[in-house]
Amino acid sequence: MNIGTLLTKSARNYPDNLGIVHGDRRLTYLEFNSRTNRLANALGRLGIRQGDHIAVLQYNYPETLESIFAAFKAGCSAVPINFRLHSKEIAFIINNSEARAVILSPEFNDIILDIRSQLPKVDHLITLSGAKGALLDYETLLSAELDQFIDVDIHPDDTAWLFYTSGTTGRPKGAMLTHRNLLAMTMNFYADICPGFSSDDAALHAAPLSHGSGMYAIPNIAKGAANVILASKSFDPALVFETIEKNKITNMFAAPTMIKLLVESPSLGMYDISSLRALNYGGAPMLVEDLKNAIKKIGPCLVQLFGQTESPMTITGLPHRDHVLEGDVMQLERLASSGIERTDVEVRIADPNGVECSTGEVGEIVTRSDLVMKGYWRNEAATKAAIRNGWLYTGDMGYMDQQGYLFIMDRSKDMIISGGENVYPRETEEILITHPAVREVAVIGIPDPKWGEEVKAIVSLIKGASVTESELILFCRSNIAGYKTPKSIDFIDELPKNNYGKILKRELRNTYWKHQKRKV
Repeated sequence: MNIGTLLTKSARNYPDNLGIVHGDRRLTYLEFNSRTNRLANALGRLGIRQGDHIAVLQYNYPETLESIFAAFKAGCSAVPINFRLHSKEIAFIINNSEARAVILSPEFNDIILDIRSQLPKVDHLITLSGAKGALLDYETLLSAELDQFIDVDIHPDDTAWLFYTSGTTGRPKGAMLTHRNLLAMTMNFYADICPGFSSDDAALHAAPLSHGSGMYAIPNIAKGAANVILASKSFDPALVFETIEKNKITNMFAAPTMIKLLVESPSLGMYDISSLRALNYGGAPMLVEDLKNAIKKIGPCLVQLFGQTESPMTITGLPHRDHVLEGDVMQLERLASSGIERTDVEVRIADPNGVECSTGEVGEIVTRSDLVMKGYWRNEAATKAAIRNGWLYTGDMGYMDQQGYLFIMDRSKDMIISGGENVYPRETEEILITHPAVREVAVIGIPDPKWGEEVKAIVSLIKGASVTESELILFCRSNIAGYKTPKSIDFIDELPKNNYGKILKRELRNTYWKHQKRKV
């Protein structure tokens, strides 16, 4: 099934249900589907064909979901781009994906026009507000098209969502998520994450639709549930509580940092949030003390998700029943776990040779299911390294207890997760090493009470050279996204290395994590 047909069916079955709410804007499913069909027709008139890629560079708007589903319906791949990226990173993703069109919100008009000459494969730039130079106006395109569209017949293994993440090489990689992957993810949602979900539910999107919240929208749309987009470009706890009360929100996806902000907000208790049945959190580990505080203050609605871009929502999950504060010793210990494997997912712990580890033994977490990506776009080497004999090697280290609860201990790829954002040290290191004063550099994650982890650089300088911490931070900020830029930098004479000359990041991290209960 074309994943876009989920919207087509909901518009037929629940035409008057609220499809999208954003501030004062309210679209029924009939209107949502009609506008999406008009966009799909417009893309066809512009020469976009099945198999092409369409980049989506937008803040959270109703048009973001329209753009993604128009791509699905047309048999194209949606390429949602993190709006927090630097213009150089945006240009790389657009070019690497070979996107033929970019649909952007007006905040990015000037950025795209500035880099237009660097996007040779892009034929069309479409903006949500006002034609300008090379930019086509979104609403003008829609007004000229019919609101009927026959969803393209696809193969289940055709790519639907090209989700860019970063790898240990420092270059972003496009994970090819197929229609089969997204449909399996949707059914998994109903089976394990939100049992009993129906058209009466309402989801709040307070996280970027280019990331997990966009994935989370698919099962909501499939059931004809309301998708309420937070009417703010930043995370505002008071507005979140107000929106939950006003729209009777039943489910929501959030990063642990967001939950921490909600729990610490003075607005907690000022609004009725009793409609919230599932506050699903993931994207980063959540410290046990923070989790206990959230259970105590928000209630029994928490559900933990562990997944990856390469195997979306989810690999394992910690359900409602395991979020307890007065259980036995084993139950309380499991608050530090990532739960059990999903119904249609297999999870194993493998040693370096791929042999399954025994219970309690730490190894690499590997998984197999219909959720596992097709591979990385035009990156055969990375695909072969990640997928072996049908199993996805996650790069995360962990162990399972006797009842199958997964405990994540470390990340072999040295990835940093700060506020739900993935930061790959190599990307930052590649920038810092280009500074003329820098001889060697290692980037690590250190504990941060608000964001979970903070990006820190340890630098050794060329003999006789001089540079300040603030100068290096500014140097990074001019080349990469702000969340990838180190918040602090230490200077040392020599970085610790093993006998093979490899920098010992674990030794560097231990200095900052040795007094923490949970390591990364």
